[in-house]
Amino acid sequence: MAKVIVKNLLKIFGGKVRAVDNISLEISDGEFMILLGPSGSGKTTLLRLIAGLEVPTSGKIYIGDKLVACPEENVFIPPKDRDIAMVFQNYALYPHMKVYDNIALPLRVRKLSKQEIDKRVREVSQRLQIENLLDRYPRQLSGGQQQRVALARALVRNPKAFLFDEPLSNLDAKLRIMARAFLKKLQKELGVTAIYVTHDQAEAMAMADRIAIINYGKLQQVGNPWEVYSRPRNKFVAGFIGEPPMNLFDASLKARGGQIAIVTSGFEILLPKDLSQILQSHAGKEVYAGIRPGELRVSKKKDLFAKRDIIIEGSVVVSEPMGDRQYVLLDINGVNLKGIADIREYLGLGDQVFIGFDPYSIYLFDKKTEISIIDYEVLEKIKQKEET
Repeated sequence: MAKVIVKNLLKIFGGKVRAVDNISLEISDGEFMILLGPSGSGKTTLLRLIAGLEVPTSGKIYIGDKLVACPEENVFIPPKDRDIAMVFQNYALYPHMKVYDNIALPLRVRKLSKQEIDKRVREVSQRLQIENLLDRYPRQLSGGQQQRVALARALVRNPKAFLFDEPLSNLDAKLRIMARAFLKKLQKELGVTAIYVTHDQAEAMAMADRIAIINYGKLQQVGNPWEVYSRPRNKFVAGFIGEPPMNLFDASLKARGGQIAIVTSGFEILLPKDLSQILQSHAGKEVYAGIRPGELRVSKKKDLFAKRDIIIEGSVVVSEPMGDRQYVLLDINGVNLKGIADIREYLGLGDQVFIGFDPYSIYLFDKKTEISIIDYEVLEKIKQKEET
């Protein structure tokens, strides 16, 4: 197995479209890295560049210690010589070949002996629990079975790295959950390097060791699932990660004596002194403020909130029951936010409610740069001090 490194990678289509815009990223040996972003973000183009299915405009790609692409040095190793395996969204199985022959094909191309091919095919089939499918044709398989055959064809080669291009998107919701657990377990058992493209953040959060978030061809943030959720680097990451999405709204930071207030068109939040202290240099700044719906607790009873909670008032616009809770769209003097209430609250259109939240759960992003202005390390220390 091997690490994969891309340095200052650029891919321009048609002379002007920067599909991959100066991305640098290192995937460790044995790591499960997910490339996450919306449609058209550049994540699949980056995967295809690593695979050798696209030629970079500039930059470098290493697989292990080997430089496999660098236009500046006139280096381009073709896909067949990169020792990687790719699993596509449509599985790309040959319909006229039986499962056994689909799995054996890459080994036959390498001219391995018949005995070695048979040994490897049966070993990988046993691992993926598809031994009983070897004599069938792809058309006779379910979506989940086709996916395992595509995986077997990739595994049988013992490549240095596996590349996955949305391999679960054609499966139904229940099968997709089962398949991602199986894939993650298999990857850890084998200790292989895996690079996996998806637009599904739930899939990314469940499977990744680390997530590289991409938008408009640019790398927005790299981190483990907790980091990208709890410490978003910018407004895009904050709004993209999390379901329901983070509430983001226009605000300004105003000095109020020794404290800082977050002022919106509908309400004002006076921050605690310790939190205000680390934001003093940003007084007067226009920002995007953010808070996750799960942090906004909604109730008709004011005495249910914690001592340090900030409490504001609003009215219910929409209530969506979800099992033991309900998501509630709120109107706070013209500012709409989504929060959560206990299902037993029986909230309906127009109900007046209290909205409570921990002031330390607020996010702030510069209006111009959209970069977080909160030092998360310092904030964590303040929160720990408050809790002791």
